[in-house]
Formats: sequence, C-alpha cells, structure tokens
Amino acid sequence: MNDMTTTAVADFVQDPANPRNPHLPRFCGRGNIRAHVPADLVRDSGLITSPEFLVEPHDYMAAMHTKLPPIFYSPSDYGNSWTLIKHEDCLKVLRNANDFRNLDIAPFPRPDDDYFFFIPPEIDPPHHRKYRNIVDPLFCPAGIKTLEGKIRQRAIDLIEGFVADGACEFTTAFGRPLPVAVFLDIMGLPQDMMGTFVGWCDTMIHSSDPAEVGKAFGSAIAYLKVAIAEKQANPDGGVVSLIANAEIDGRKLSEKEVFGFVCFLWIGGLDTVYATLNNIWVWLARHPERVQEIIDRPDDIDDIVEELLRRYSVTFSGRVVARDIELRGVQMKQGDRVLCCLPAANFDPEVFPNPLEVDFDRPRKTILAFTVGVHSCMGGHLARMELKIALQEWLKRIPRFSIKPGHEIKYKPGGVVGPAAVPLVW
Repeated sequence: MNDMTTTAVADFVQDPANPRNPHLPRFCGRGNIRAHVPADLVRDSGLITSPEFLVEPHDYMAAMHTKLPPIFYSPSDYGNSWTLIKHEDCLKVLRNANDFRNLDIAPFPRPDDDYFFFIPPEIDPPHHRKYRNIVDPLFCPAGIKTLEGKIRQRAIDLIEGFVADGACEFTTAFGRPLPVAVFLDIMGLPQDMMGTFVGWCDTMIHSSDPAEVGKAFGSAIAYLKVAIAEKQANPDGGVVSLIANAEIDGRKLSEKEVFGFVCFLWIGGLDTVYATLNNIWVWLARHPERVQEIIDRPDDIDDIVEELLRRYSVTFSGRVVARDIELRGVQMKQGDRVLCCLPAANFDPEVFPNPLEVDFDRPRKTILAFTVGVHSCMGGHLARMELKIALQEWLKRIPRFSIKPGHEIKYKPGGVVGPAAVPLVW
C-alpha cells in the first residue's frame, strides 16, 4: 500500500443503526512504513508471538522500559503501529477519544455487506454512553454485588469437585469454568454451550491462521444471530435479552446495533478473566510464602486483588490517530495506528517502583488492566469480584499447592496473554 493520509478518521460519522466500513488503511510490514516515521524509532516489539515474549511475557514487557524508546513504531504483518509503554502516554491516549478514535479496532473479518460496529468500544461520545446505560445497571458495582453469593457458591462447588484429588489442571477445572459460567449466566446463554463457545473464542484470539479465525468467527455470528432472535421472541432477564429488546432515544435498536453489542460482550467475556486467573495462579504456586501473606491479611483483599491485576494485566488497547498530533516529541499522522501496551504501562518504574515486585502495600495508583476513560472495560467490577472470591474460596480449601513437577509453563500467542496449561498438585 502506498503511503498516504486519510481524512476519513476525523470526519467519519458513525451511524451504528446503519453501519458502514470506514475502510481505514492498514500499513503492514517493513516495506510499508509511512514516510513521516523516523528510522531510529522503527523497532520490532516482539509482542504476542516472538519466542522471547512467550517464555515469560510479563517479564518481557517490564523489560521494554530499559530496552526500547517510550514510543516506537513496530512493523508487523498484521498491521504497523506506534507502540506506547509509558503509563502517562497510555492515559493520554485512552482518555482522548477525539484525537485517538476507536474505529476498526478488532482483527476479526467484517465484510462490507454485513458490517457492524463492535458496541460500545467502536462508538465514540456522545452516543457511547447511551449504549453503556443499557447494561450499566448489571455491570456497575451495585449490580455486581447482587451476584456475589451466586459467584461464591459456584467457586465453592468447582473446588469441592476436585479438592480431594490432590491435583487438577487449573485452566480447565477452575480458571475457565468459573468466569465463563458466571458470564453465561449473566448473558442468559446456555451453560452446555461453554465448550463450543470457548473453542470458537480461543481460535479467534490465539490462532495465526486467518482462515481458521474467519471460520470460528462465522460460527459464532451464526449462533448469536439465532440466540438474539430467540431472546426477542421470548425475553428473559439476561443481558442478550436486555440488549435485543432495548431502546435508545425512543427507538428500538436496529439489528446491526443489537448484534454488534451482543457480539462484543460475547468475545470479551470468554477469555480475559480466564487468562488473568491462570497467570495469577502460576505466581501463587511459585510463591507459597506470598500465599500465606494473603491468607494472613483477609481485610486487605481488595488491595491484594488490585496489585495482582497490575502485575498480571493481559490485554492491549488500540486506537487510530484522528488528526495529526505530537506525543512526547513524536509526530503522529492521522491514519496511524496506536497500540497501548497496558501490561508495560503497569510496569512503568516512574509510577510503580520495583514494578515486577508484588507489593500489597503499594500506594494506590490508576492501573490499566481494564483501560481507562470512556472506553474503560464494562466488566472490570465483575472481574475484580471474581478474582476476590476465587482467592478467598480456593485458599480456604487449598492453601498449599505447586506446579506439577516437570511441567514447563508455556504461553499462547495472541492478544490476551496467558499460559496454555497450569497443572497443579497439593
């Protein structure tokens, strides 16, 4: 693709009810680096797929602060982008929806004749808030609090099912079933589809084969369209039903709005908390003395959860530059892609001294596990509740555990960072 700028980014008008593809350019690979990018800022980030990254991804991202400029341009076969690793810079971008837009942020194929926006992340203010208002009563702290008893009982039931065995594959016995089962309950989707949903989502997020990703996404689209139609015909108390029958400004949501909203929540609810739990349990298994510290400090559980979320953030957040802008002396042009490396921002030593250390007494600062600003993650409160309950109920029953002898923890490439398997013994 020839180097060019685009006026579409700043001027593109979103009509979620009748969406159209913004057709923003993607510059891919070292042969398509835009002319304004200084050669000395072109660096291979190694994120997501490099062998070095996949050995210990979080250590790798922490080390970026000593090995790379605060802002650098990373070429990739999937799309070149400015990569931001400083906490301050990520905050500026994530809080500035006017200059850094959320258009075309998902890597999943959406053909022109069936295009839809992922709602609400691809919708900017002022319309963004209208969509969040539909589900906020369920995902706000008060709404999540009403689920605490049910989440706790589900965690207890899962643990009681394998505690006597003296061993489990954490990812399949607890790490995945707890958050996904809770999520399916909230969405009003069937529990017996968990395995199928997980398979589709895992392929979409972690496969490097575009054909496989497209096939899995197509299967998910077909299923969700049928599920939405069923909820419109037979409403219930789940989120899918709530969205399928919702109104904004006195009108019912269009078919494209409903689908884009449901599809986004479906993808977002299946992998992020799962990966977070897996990462944290690897750390717990390797640090029994810190497990005892958690047990000994029950009143500090909220601070403990926040620090573990900082240390083991699992996602990244992309934007598109809407108009020419300068950040930390770097000239960014409209149409440029920007990737906020959220885990690296949470390792910024200027904000979090000794960032690799897990310090439960660390002064509270804004962590970027769930981004910030208007596009902050709707599921952040739910994730915190799930992690808190998981720690409390697991450590009551299994206070001493370790990784199965001889097993090497390996990480999966993809946009959500987590280990492939975590076999535990106690």
